[in-house]
Amino acid sequence: MSAEAPAGEREGKYRDEKGNPTTADPETQQKAKEEESLDAAATHEVVRIEAEKELERAASALAWSGLAAGLAMGFSFVTEAVLRAHLPEADWRPLISKLGYPVGFLIVILGSQQLYTENTLEPMVPLLTEPTRERFRKVARLWGIVFLANIVGTLIFSLVLAKTSMFEDKIKSNFLAIGLEAVEPSAGTIFIRAIFAGMLIALMVWMLPAAKTAHFWVITIMAWLVGAASLAHVIVGSVETSYLMWTGAASFGTWLGHFLVPALVGNTLGGVGLVALVNHMQVHSGEG
Repeated sequence: MSAEAPAGEREGKYRDEKGNPTTADPETQQKAKEEESLDAAATHEVVRIEAEKELERAASALAWSGLAAGLAMGFSFVTEAVLRAHLPEADWRPLISKLGYPVGFLIVILGSQQLYTENTLEPMVPLLTEPTRERFRKVARLWGIVFLANIVGTLIFSLVLAKTSMFEDKIKSNFLAIGLEAVEPSAGTIFIRAIFAGMLIALMVWMLPAAKTAHFWVITIMAWLVGAASLAHVIVGSVETSYLMWTGAASFGTWLGHFLVPALVGNTLGGVGLVALVNHMQVHSGEG
């Protein structure tokens, strides 16, 4: 005759910490809890805590971090051009060459540098949680410093590419081709594409707390999608289009008015309005 079963098994169930019936013993419940994905409220809190730290950073620290990020994003441009230069002409060529697009994002995010399009989500969380004038000032300060530093970094990077012999002509011809593709659409189309790019980058940031050890893949897939879909990212695109400016293939007005401003507004709207606000309201309304 078998030994007497534990009380929980005799009753056919245990109780979890909220008193709900379960067949799992306390040890198994704890293991399950440790493996459980973060819910919306937990993700919101992780993002909020990280954002609070960034809002308190010194202006000089933000500026240097933003400059480093602007320079690093240039490697998305370089890697894509190198891949294009060594791939045959084929329908699938853009899909493979765009695997270079996530490189700058990987450097920036895994290296904890400041990228403007990440900040369309993160600092908005504490601002929406407590919308005071002081918090708005801090967010505006963060955005202004980081964006300007990012752009300075992109201009320096593209200037070096354009005015030195670092890369052979085969690679430079692909720099030119990528830049021309970036300014080919109308300003209105760039704006619309930028909205979706802003959404994807902000969603990527929202996903990272729950990704645990899969950060590399989340960043790679989401950034690749931005590139493969020819969406407009203001920082990567600034490298691409300012290269045209430095080489004389496009004017300052094309870089600034045709690309940079529409991409900036679109990225901001996509990140703030369609990701930060919606995800905040999901948690605030108690639906997370």
